[in-house]
Amino acid sequence: MEDVFDYTIAPILGRRAVLGMVVLQSDETLEHDLRRILPQEEVALYISRVPSAETVSSDSLAAMEGHLSDAAALMPPALDFDVLGYGCTSATSVIGAGRVAELLRKGCPATHVTDPLSALVAACRHMGIMRLAFLSPYVPEVSSRLRAAVAAQGIKSPVFGTFNEAREHAVALIDGPSVTRAATALLQRGGAEAVFLSCTNLRTLDVIDAIEAETGAVALSSNQVMAWHMCQLAGIRPALRVGRLMAEPLFARSAE
Repeated sequence: MEDVFDYTIAPILGRRAVLGMVVLQSDETLEHDLRRILPQEEVALYISRVPSAETVSSDSLAAMEGHLSDAAALMPPALDFDVLGYGCTSATSVIGAGRVAELLRKGCPATHVTDPLSALVAACRHMGIMRLAFLSPYVPEVSSRLRAAVAAQGIKSPVFGTFNEAREHAVALIDGPSVTRAATALLQRGGAEAVFLSCTNLRTLDVIDAIEAETGAVALSSNQVMAWHMCQLAGIRPALRVGRLMAEPLFARSAE
């Protein structure tokens, strides 16, 4: 004999916002950073992974196009997503932000979609930034494609530097002092209003404030602008504020 019990229905976990992110299989950093920045009270973050190569090239980035819809479709189907993101800056420049949004919505019809490239453009326009010092971990063919995509949005990157590393696991292990030294050196060349630390696998959250304090310039990173843009689109405020981008009163007054 078994007992059958009645039950009552609770509200969904994301009463304020339901967020999703398609993270690269090889990414070790983005999910951790998002959970640090995004609020947790009545905000739900769901993660799916997309197959990706360990070594980054234009071809390996382009190959993700065929998997994006399937990865997005693995999100919980009963939920209405406020924002769905794709966590790869360089691949967005190869596939195209519009195509990324189309593929994500095919798998998961979210109200808003974003990616690090679109988030960077939104952040630069929000802060009135037109000239970036650009720091990339990747090899020239990948970095040049990304810079061209940013330039197509009217944002120049006259100063550029790279760690020239193609291995994703190695990128994830580049330490904070290395990023700080490189970013500071780029800004010291002059000609840029801000520095952009590209790549969702790069550890940047703990060095942004230090870079801004040392140089007087704005520091932006893929994970920071992505989290900021998700908060903007969902109308919520970040739990952890990183850099001037997330400082009051620059953060959108409409977000609650």
